[in-house]
Amino acid sequence: MRDFVFCPFCGTRLEKKKGKKGLRNRCPSCGFTQYKNPLPSVGAIPVRDGEILLIKRGVEPAKGAWVFPTGFVDEGESPREACLRELKEETGLEGRIIRIIEAYSEQADIYGHILVIMYLVEVTGGELRPGDDAADAKFFKPSDLPDLLFTCFKDSVAHISKLNGLLKVGERGL
Repeated sequence: MRDFVFCPFCGTRLEKKKGKKGLRNRCPSCGFTQYKNPLPSVGAIPVRDGEILLIKRGVEPAKGAWVFPTGFVDEGESPREACLRELKEETGLEGRIIRIIEAYSEQADIYGHILVIMYLVEVTGGELRPGDDAADAKFFKPSDLPDLLFTCFKDSVAHISKLNGLLKVGERGL
């Protein structure tokens, strides 16, 4: 997020003030403080019959990289809703959230600080087709996963691999 120069409420030029977390832009007139909070985003780790679904990015950033269906949480949307929406938009598939895997802090060149909430998702229906910014979508055996782009993706796969049998949710009917 870029620094504001003027207060968005009263138009006064902002000043740098030291706070508990370092320098922040603050309005000397109305007291507004600019906080640079991370952007909330979600990622789905879709599983079916013990395999994991990835998409191949068709656009920048990271065009050509294999990633999980991910995206930002839209205004008025819960993280769970955003996760299932991104899955549908990017793969054509529907799912059921099994559990939160973890919340991660990532730094992205374009967006800055991002909070990524990763979910384990059982694929329940739909037709597999790349959509939105995906050039391809494919299921992989856990042992055949390509290199994953972000630390949160690698850590999530390692995390669910440790959770006894969660990759087989579709086979057990959980």
